[in-house]
Amino acid sequence: MKRVVLYIKDKCPHCKDAQRYLDSKGIKYRLTNAKMQRGRKELDAMGARSLPVLKIGDRVMVGWNPKNFDRMYNEK
Repeated sequence: MKRVVLYIKDKCPHCKDAQRYLDSKGIKYRLTNAKMQRGRKELDAMGARSLPVLKIGDRVMVGWNPKNFDRMYNEK
């Protein structure tokens, strides 16, 4: 099982979609708010400028697409 980190901001509908999807699939993840210092620092290090961002293992997905997430999450 890959480690998943979900970076969000308040009132972001795509962020909420990603969060609901992960919850519905029973996927455990660390939720990080981009407005908090830790979240902003991690996003800056990745060069991400839009949300949501998902870190899946050592790979980064910017934006929300369930099919892309499933592919990245299930890759070996």
